[in-house]
Amino acid sequence: MKRKWIFLTIFGGIVLLIVAGWSWQQIIRPRSTIIKSTPTIFLHGWGSSVNAEHQMTSAMKKSGITNSVTQAIVSPEGKVKLIGSIPKHAKNPVVEVGFKNNKNTDYHEDGQWLKNVITELQNTYQIKNVNLVGHSMGNMAIAYYILDHSNNSSLPKLRKQVDMAGHFDGIIGMNDKPNLTKLDDSGKPDRMDDNYRTLLGLRKKYPNKQVHVLNIFGDKNDGSHSDGSVTNASSQSLRYLIGERAKTYQEKKIIGADGQHSRLHENKEVDQILIKFLWP
Repeated sequence: MKRKWIFLTIFGGIVLLIVAGWSWQQIIRPRSTIIKSTPTIFLHGWGSSVNAEHQMTSAMKKSGITNSVTQAIVSPEGKVKLIGSIPKHAKNPVVEVGFKNNKNTDYHEDGQWLKNVITELQNTYQIKNVNLVGHSMGNMAIAYYILDHSNNSSLPKLRKQVDMAGHFDGIIGMNDKPNLTKLDDSGKPDRMDDNYRTLLGLRKKYPNKQVHVLNIFGDKNDGSHSDGSVTNASSQSLRYLIGERAKTYQEKKIIGADGQHSRLHENKEVDQILIKFLWP
């Protein structure tokens, strides 16, 4: 009887400690901030970082379009660390994404990393909608994120998408060359690389009549019909993948030296195009 009493006393003490610990956690655990404004997420290209996004996000902050610029850094294992916090009443919050493994050409994995960023923001700020802006390889992260997760209705809804210098159907010097690919009237390329063939799935999976899309590409005006790294045909082949399902689809060509691949994200003209498209 004495042993039974000791056992019950110890067991009761353990239960009390567990309950007390849980209650204390509820007190000290920071409550998630609910933001109603739609965040806009920026993604850099191959071998790059959040530094490639500063020109654009700084222009938006200086113009008064946003009062919140934070970062989401993704480890090589896909873990997300949010740097800075978005205020409850933030105006058009902007999030700069940085992939620590910035040369990962497993685009399914890049898309998963983008999903991790979005779900981290969703868990932290209860976001319902999101805008996405990509440069070069960042566009592939966006495309594969949509391809692989479009059926997940629990994710925030994509509202606006901006693609800059997208290499949807090849890169010069790797699997493409200037003036090789031709597009028909629907934007369908007469040759397709492996990634493009995979992305054909977007023709059925892309959110139907939900997303406003802007496709920005550069033409150095040197006869190559390219930005030096990506042909205009490769960039414009996006139209065949999603044009009929997008709510709206438009293209903007930047001609001349400022249309060079890496200069697109350092271009003040592009800054203004983004602002007018994302926040008219």
